[in-house]
Amino acid sequence: MGGFSLKIRELLFSSVLLLCIFSRVALALSPDGQALVNFRISVLGSDGVLKQWRPEDSDPCGWKGVLCDPKSKRVISIILPDHKLSGSISPDIGKLDQLQFLALHDNNFYGTIPAALGNCTKLKSLFLQGNYLSGWIPDELGNLPELENLDLSSNSLSGNIPPSLGKLNNLVSFNVSTNFLVGQIPTDGHLANFGNDSFLGNRNLCGQQISQDCEAGGPSFSWSPVAAQNQSKNGRLLISASATVGALLLVALMCFWGCFLYKRLGKNDGKSLAMDVCAGASIVMFHGDLPYSSKDIIKKLETLNGEHIIGSGGFGTVYKLAMDDGNVFALKRIIKMNEGFDRFFERELEILGSIKHRYLVNLRGYCNSPTSKLLIYDFLSGGSLDEVLHERSEQLDWGARLTVIMGAAKGLAYLHHDCSPRVIHRDIKASNILLDGNFEARVSDFGLAKLLGDEESHITTIVAGTFGYLAPEYMQSGRATEKTDVYSFGVLVLEVISGKRPTDASYIEKGFNIVGWLNFLASENRRMEIVDPHCERVQTESLDALLSVATQCVSSSPDDRPTMHRVVQILESEVMTPCPSDFYDSNSD
Repeated sequence: MGGFSLKIRELLFSSVLLLCIFSRVALALSPDGQALVNFRISVLGSDGVLKQWRPEDSDPCGWKGVLCDPKSKRVISIILPDHKLSGSISPDIGKLDQLQFLALHDNNFYGTIPAALGNCTKLKSLFLQGNYLSGWIPDELGNLPELENLDLSSNSLSGNIPPSLGKLNNLVSFNVSTNFLVGQIPTDGHLANFGNDSFLGNRNLCGQQISQDCEAGGPSFSWSPVAAQNQSKNGRLLISASATVGALLLVALMCFWGCFLYKRLGKNDGKSLAMDVCAGASIVMFHGDLPYSSKDIIKKLETLNGEHIIGSGGFGTVYKLAMDDGNVFALKRIIKMNEGFDRFFERELEILGSIKHRYLVNLRGYCNSPTSKLLIYDFLSGGSLDEVLHERSEQLDWGARLTVIMGAAKGLAYLHHDCSPRVIHRDIKASNILLDGNFEARVSDFGLAKLLGDEESHITTIVAGTFGYLAPEYMQSGRATEKTDVYSFGVLVLEVISGKRPTDASYIEKGFNIVGWLNFLASENRRMEIVDPHCERVQTESLDALLSVATQCVSSSPDDRPTMHRVVQILESEVMTPCPSDFYDSNSD
């Protein structure tokens, strides 16, 4: 009996001890940290950036992408752009009442924008562009009195622009382009100050800001959750009378939609290519660049699935395609979006197939299937510059970094000056620079930018690019030129030298971007501090010359930036060993 009582006491003691431990863990994390844990739970996929978010920490201040006030330990910034984050944005983000900067752009978030963001009354910048967010813009965003920058572009937002946004008296940057917004643009308060560039790509908007009369030929309708509810009430009688027919139509529609999804995505969550090429697929080769029969290529494509994925980006998923003779290619899958897709892409791909240069990723051909385009590129074993620079930077000594910069410069210079038609890339960044086994760089994804004919203006107003690399005039006007590419290249050079991303927390916390950080260090004669500590054999002379080139490229005035032709000349004469270029020859400027 005594032994039994002893066991009971031990069991009770263990239970109390475990309860204390769990209670301590539960109480360890601050309220801001708990809100971020809930945010993480809502994220269903990523590139691993959130793995360091540990609930057992006392606060989230050391978590990647999170910045805190040094004294209060309250979260003031969340900076997680371009990390393949997918899922919905948790409304718990609204519990961060000291949040000043939220950057979740260029990810795969879907669902609605949480109205709870209106509780973040200290918020100064909100960047949600480049996702798949839907629904309407919450009225509650008008409750952010300190908001200066609001970018919701390139999503699937619908409904009206809420008049409450006119109350944002500090708003200096506003962009809702490329959505499905409708109705009249409010003229309340500061909304009247923004022009056409803030509203591009919304075909059913009207108002004085875009010089579209709402009453004379322009859209005169509006939509809101309230309007939708009223319409629903008015239509109940008709729906009731047509219930039988509607049910039959619904069943037919569901069957059609199921068949469509099955054909489009296949059996493996859209990762298998078997359904893409099973019927009606054809291979187009450029200049005999693919020494295989169409049958052999399609046979290999049918075997590709999620295990062969080597990357994904804004333009599609990338697979590794290995042929029987040992040759390896990279296959980029781009889903068809509309009926005009084929005509547009085939016209561009024909041009891309004719562009050949040592420092550009070579397009060998493509597979045209009913549901997608499968672009076949050269496979580069070194991966992307982004991966090497930020995951294994010790592999890049000073000489290797100069080689990378030189290759990227020559590739971009060819696009600007020697290519016909000339090309503005519009998205120069580390993940779009691929490396071979010798760390020679090649520029990728240039073909999906706006192609310019020789007789056309060197300007496009299609907004693209990645936050941190964009020239200031491009963010303000949406106009891309060769000089906006030059600015992005200058940012890329600083990234290669420093090993830090353009949105690195170490200087954003101090109120800088990477360009401001460089200028700050230069003003205090501390330029050597910009160099990546993992970089070996740095040469002072070439560093000074390279920083001088980068400084010119990131000048706030486009007219003061050199052309890429001039950049190559400076790099060859002042940074690399002085000698004529073996691969770049252009008389253009």
